[in-house]
Amino acid sequence: MRLINVGFGNAVNADRVIAVVSTDSAPVKRIISNAKENHMLIDATQGRKTHAVLIMDSDHVVSTYLKAETILSRSESAVDAEDLSYGE
Repeated sequence: MRLINVGFGNAVNADRVIAVVSTDSAPVKRIISNAKENHMLIDATQGRKTHAVLIMDSDHVVSTYLKAETILSRSESAVDAEDLSYGE
């Protein structure tokens, strides 16, 4: 499993991401609104402005304060979860 850092110590499974989109368009804002109504929105912004949205294969929507370009560059260097050491 590869993880993408979406900010503030939060990470998502890179293999489950369908799309990374900017929040500039009305359709993306509707996706966010619908996800919030259906309790499928995961807010990883820590109160900051949402700049990008990750659409997952489970119909979850992850909002982040990072820009889409930053997420894409991080996805290219995604970390294997098995490589993480938790102080062991």
